[in-house]
Amino acid sequence: MSDIAGFKKLVDESSRIVGFTGAGISTEAGISDYRSQGGIWEKFTPVYLSEFIDDPQKRTLYWQRKLALWDSIMGARPTRAHQFFVDLHQRGVLRGVITQNIDGLHEKSGLPAEKIINLHGTTLEIVCLGCGLIEAAEPLMKSLDPELPPVCHQCGGLLKPNTISFGQQLVQADLIRAERLAREADLLIAAGSTLQVQPAASYPLLAKEAGAKLAIVTLSETPLDRYADFVFNEKLGSFLKRLETI
Repeated sequence: MSDIAGFKKLVDESSRIVGFTGAGISTEAGISDYRSQGGIWEKFTPVYLSEFIDDPQKRTLYWQRKLALWDSIMGARPTRAHQFFVDLHQRGVLRGVITQNIDGLHEKSGLPAEKIINLHGTTLEIVCLGCGLIEAAEPLMKSLDPELPPVCHQCGGLLKPNTISFGQQLVQADLIRAERLAREADLLIAAGSTLQVQPAASYPLLAKEAGAKLAIVTLSETPLDRYADFVFNEKLGSFLKRLETI
């Protein structure tokens, strides 16, 4: 299960590869994850969507946290692991990437937007909860008053980063696209995910059940390890460095 030469051979022989990425692909870019010790959830109590909408103080707190994290997200650069999927795309064998991350690093890596399914949304966009207007986040974040939550210039509705908050449903169209992608794969590579958050973590198993090979590369054990054809418990950067020498 940890035969890296066998994994490389499988990648070379596959023509419908799907990536599934989690926080581990971005922590190597310096972006803190949410669940581990010292992660964002340990530092900040999450603000639920209902609190964001109903409580002005919670809404202000939410925006202050986003502003505090903004520079680190904007300053982060794609890693070797992000480039790995770009390389697969350039070879014409990547069907797409399903990601749990909201940092936009797959977009920054040069992967076309149509190849990316952001299951939990993206911090690179702002959405109006009133009229649904979506705009780029950077101009607003540069001018944001941390004491004054922004409102929509079009309808006066509440603005929010276009990410999935606690208590908010995932976008049905994204779930359908992700399921289709998983079912079409001949190889799914899960990179940097604990594969514990549902429904996202169901897609690698769905791909396996549909006939795909499954490879998992992440630091810790996952609930799907026993179903995988290859499991590598190591940092993505180290793993890809080894892969490149074969």
